[in-house]
Amino acid sequence: MPLNESVIKEFIILIMGPIFQNIAYIILLLIINDNEIVTRYHLGILIFNLLPIYPLDGGKLLNLIFTCIIPYKLSYKIIILISYIINIIILFSNNKLSINMILTYIVLIILIKKEQDKENLIYNKFLLERYLYNYKFKKNKIIKNMNSFYRRKNNIMKKNNTYYNEKELLDEKYN
Repeated sequence: MPLNESVIKEFIILIMGPIFQNIAYIILLLIINDNEIVTRYHLGILIFNLLPIYPLDGGKLLNLIFTCIIPYKLSYKIIILISYIINIIILFSNNKLSINMILTYIVLIILIKKEQDKENLIYNKFLLERYLYNYKFKKNKIIKNMNSFYRRKNNIMKKNNTYYNEKELLDEKYN
């Protein structure tokens, strides 16, 4: 999915996972007589997927909200930090640790680390998309440096008392 996709479109794509989970839950309730087990598993999967841990849907939703408020690269760094913190809090606040839970948290830490390692690659993809597709947005934002690009805004940077628009900045970077 493009990184400069419409916020609304990305939001709809992200909530389709939890919506599908609820549809599957309703279907299972109609098929299986043991509602308590179905409900317990459904809630477990739904809540787990909505945790604010990247790359789970909850983490992606929180990152989407952040990108509407703060620069794209900063939002990515913050969601990675939040993901580590939430993962550690949940791990150490649980008194009934099983081997499955420990393995789940280890896998999550590995996935978060992989996302963290891709930070510059993801940001360069974000910028390259903007360069290649020449997006136009209604709002402008004055930024301090190339790492401060905002999503859904035309970014303008002041250098040596001269203002450079996003196209000029990206031309300089990629040419």
